[in-house]
Amino acid sequence: MLLLEHLWILLALPLAGAAANGLFGRHWSKRTVDAVAVGASGLAFAAALELWREFAQLTAAELPWVRSYFSWIVAGEFRADFALQVDQLTLVMVLVVTGVSWLIHIYSTGYMAGDAGYARFFAYLNLFLFFMLLLVMAANYPLLFVGWEGVGLSSYLLIGFWFLRKSAADAGKKAFIVNRIGDFGFLLGIFLLYWTFSAADFRSVFAAVRQMPVETEAGVLTAIGLLLLAGAVGKSAQLPLYVWLPDAMEGPTPVSALIHAATMVTAGVYVVARSAVIFVHAPLAQDAVAVIGCLTAVYAATIGLVQTDIKRVLAYSTISQLGYMFLACGVGAFAAGIFHLMTHAFFKALLFLAAGSVIHALGGEQDIRRMGGLRRKIPWTYGTMLVATLAIAGAPLFSGFFSKDAILFAAYASGQQLLWGLGTLGAVLTAFYMFRLIFLVFHGQPRFDEQAVHVHESPRVMTVPLVVLAVLSVVGGWLAAPKLWGGADLLERFLTPVLEAPAWLAAFPAEELHALELRLSGAAVLAAALGFLAAWWLYLQQPEKPAMLAARYAAPYRLLWNKYYVDELYAAAVVRPLLWLSERVLWQKVDVAVIDGAANGAAHTARRLGDQLRRMQSGNARSYAAWVIVGAAIVTAALVWWVQ
Repeated sequence: MLLLEHLWILLALPLAGAAANGLFGRHWSKRTVDAVAVGASGLAFAAALELWREFAQLTAAELPWVRSYFSWIVAGEFRADFALQVDQLTLVMVLVVTGVSWLIHIYSTGYMAGDAGYARFFAYLNLFLFFMLLLVMAANYPLLFVGWEGVGLSSYLLIGFWFLRKSAADAGKKAFIVNRIGDFGFLLGIFLLYWTFSAADFRSVFAAVRQMPVETEAGVLTAIGLLLLAGAVGKSAQLPLYVWLPDAMEGPTPVSALIHAATMVTAGVYVVARSAVIFVHAPLAQDAVAVIGCLTAVYAATIGLVQTDIKRVLAYSTISQLGYMFLACGVGAFAAGIFHLMTHAFFKALLFLAAGSVIHALGGEQDIRRMGGLRRKIPWTYGTMLVATLAIAGAPLFSGFFSKDAILFAAYASGQQLLWGLGTLGAVLTAFYMFRLIFLVFHGQPRFDEQAVHVHESPRVMTVPLVVLAVLSVVGGWLAAPKLWGGADLLERFLTPVLEAPAWLAAFPAEELHALELRLSGAAVLAAALGFLAAWWLYLQQPEKPAMLAARYAAPYRLLWNKYYVDELYAAAVVRPLLWLSERVLWQKVDVAVIDGAANGAAHTARRLGDQLRRMQSGNARSYAAWVIVGAAIVTAALVWWVQ
């Protein structure tokens, strides 16, 4: 039980790698930096596998397994320990985070080769892994919040990694600031939680919540749930705080893969699932989770229809897929949400890394309008990206087929047919924009200068992770395969002791439930097929049609192309007023006129007075005698006046 007794080892490995490369990496060779960074993440994944083996030996009475190492914060009656825990949810998250991160580290050694900030990049990458592991292994909300803020810091450093480029620096600041809005609500939620239960550790809080009745109206649990949701909305880029994630594409492509697949954006979904007991007892807050998730899924998918930057298409895809995870949690299917988080980690990491391979092959080109005909030139990249596209579109027997269908089924079976309909529409849009991407990038005639660009397949250090992720994108959903034949979803069964079972589940007889799931699976497959056929017709059979449709429906097209003008709206309603307030009022009026004016005025007055007094020091004895007489007369007069 080495790792169960010493859970801190999992955290120490990536932290040590970050410290070593951060402090000494610039003096080391590339091979040494690789050994430290990839070794640290690889050992973390090996430790996660060993943790899985040891965890299997525990009994139900021993769960959750909690180990407290020291008192971290003690203030009056408040106490927060540096305590780590392992349960079924933790184990799934740790395996996904370490496994996918390790593959991204390996890929990065090829993608970032030759970059001037090579050691710094891997130090940040290891640091990101450390904070994400701290987040999912924390046994209380205050320690979770440290990991929560840590992944925000790491994302800021990595999004703005090429900080000499203004767009990258601005994107990093935007991500940091937008997340602070959600984090303010999240912090208030933790304060309210402690004020209500006089505890902040998961075990005590959840035990107390289970003793409370389900709220029929808005109460303290609803307030706590909504505040926690505010943080999750910011971190997982949901409406209305999603605007930072598309701009995050300014960072290196491996960073995009790490943020979108294994860290950062999955943190919000994890917190909602971890706090399942609270949301189940606060139906209004849970409904808010479902509505926000469903609207985000469809909203982001519509924007993805017209984007031309290969990474931005995938960014809006991530926002949409995270919406499905929120939808699952909002209808009580927390296990389905975590299931989709896991499968999404596989195929979204693969999509971003494959996109990076395309960019690498074309010498940095990211505009899909300047691609085409790459299918035979980079076959490994094409084959693996096609697998990921089939998975995200929900093609039968691929991982996304199982996890997304589980979410849509849960939405329908819970009585939220409207949300199911919107989610199914989102599935059509997902298949369309993803196959649009595939057809424009890999099929048709080349739309780039073949003489100027030497297209080449990526090196093996980049393609091997693609192949591994492609395999996971196929088989990653097979844990739910037995359910198709009336069996059990193995991952759902594994997570049931931690996550609350949906209340609506008991209302259906087993046979009726299974028949309904098969019918809804058929509807989801039909939705994916419609999206595929529409993309095939428009971009392979009638390639001139998209431009004609854009011209005919110019207003809707401009609306989607400009992302509903939300960034412009935020700039007009929030950014520019704050800049005006900061510059014209706080700076020019308060700082310069009042504060600087008072300080400078006092200095100016003292200088003028000193200048006048200086004139008294003339060196003339008769002048000094006159001043003595004048002073004596003043003092004498004052004494006479005081005595009277």
